[in-house]
Amino acid sequence: MSANDSQLNIIEQMISSQSLPPVHDWHPTSTRDIDIRIARNGEWYYGGSRIERERMVKLFSSVLRVDDDGCTYLVTPQERLRICVDDAPFTCVLVERHGAPLATTLVFTTNVGEQVVADANHTIKVEYKVPDGEPAPYVVVRDRLRALLLRPVFYQLADWAEERGGVLGVESSGVFMPLSEPAPN
Repeated sequence: MSANDSQLNIIEQMISSQSLPPVHDWHPTSTRDIDIRIARNGEWYYGGSRIERERMVKLFSSVLRVDDDGCTYLVTPQERLRICVDDAPFTCVLVERHGAPLATTLVFTTNVGEQVVADANHTIKVEYKVPDGEPAPYVVVRDRLRALLLRPVFYQLADWAEERGGVLGVESSGVFMPLSEPAPN
């Protein structure tokens, strides 16, 4: 085992040891709205006031779920609380590249300290929003929850990007993830 493989195994163990409640197994019978909003920059608000307590935001983020109706909920075994999310519930504030250039693994850190390894289940996707056509890059954090990549993180990915078949992208965990649309013919 090489030093890179050992380092990646340590990273994978640390990330997989991040314990989260099993919200996907909970089936609460009560649903109601609550005046919580997550802004596009990842800040949380309750009743129009910013939630300043980082521990509270981290706790709430650990029980987030997007259900089949497309809504985002804070979930307990007893109830679902529908919240408003301006864009994505998380932002990515940091990306690290390990094992390059042979077996590259990208590790993202979110605004609540959660780490995600980009792979087949945690893909990077860039959407082009109307009307300005600006790229909006995301990575899947867990289940249907995504993180918006902040501009410095996206610029770092662009710096590492390579062209394959007329598309710029990055590879992580053996998966090529496009960052651009295909070049016009």
